Amino acid sequence: MADPASLISAYFPELTARQKEQMAALGPMYQDWNSKINLISRKDIDSLYEKHILHSLGIAMVMYFQPGMRVLDVGTGGGFPGIPLAILHPEVQFHLVDSIGKKITVVKDVAQQLGLTNVTVDHIRAEQVKGSFDFVVSRAVARVAKLTPWVRQKIKQNSLHPTIDNGLLLLKGGDLTEELKEAKLPHSIHPLSKFFTEEFFETKAVVHIPLS
Repeated sequence: MADPASLISAYFPELTARQKEQMAALGPMYQDWNSKINLISRKDIDSLYEKHILHSLGIAMVMYFQPGMRVLDVGTGGGFPGIPLAILHPEVQFHLVDSIGKKITVVKDVAQQLGLTNVTVDHIRAEQVKGSFDFVVSRAVARVAKLTPWVRQKIKQNSLHPTIDNGLLLLKGGDLTEELKEAKLPHSIHPLSKFFTEEFFETKAVVHIPLS
């Protein structure tokens, strides 16, 4: 594909010109940063739009955040899924946190270069975060049973969304049977192969765990 960013537009045709510019800018930004800090594996950087950006946006296929919501991205790493979701939802506030300082340096720079005024970034552990949020998003940071106690008290009790209760929206891969049985929590699994045709998504899913 000559323009990798067009992969995003194919699935999200409602993007504004500004959002398309921001999505297109992600490639060069992460290529540059990845040459300095190993944020993304060398073999994956060429598949950034499919394996990181589109993957992050899989959450939006399950839950399109409502204006005014606050979303916490735990263990954001290089800014996934928070940065792509923040581009897609300019009227939603995103707080991206990670315990690794050099990764947070990158996220701050990317958010600043993109002009994302709806993003705040903090070098902090999830359990130390202050405030309350409608949803917590995360990508392969920890097993559900470990992650939930870190964030349970940060979830707002009153849901703004008419059909999806506040809680966790987690990007997961592979067989989740054991992990979800261990967590002993109500949940729903949304395979990303329902939304995206690329082979990469055949084993990927968004797991929603209501906590409100």
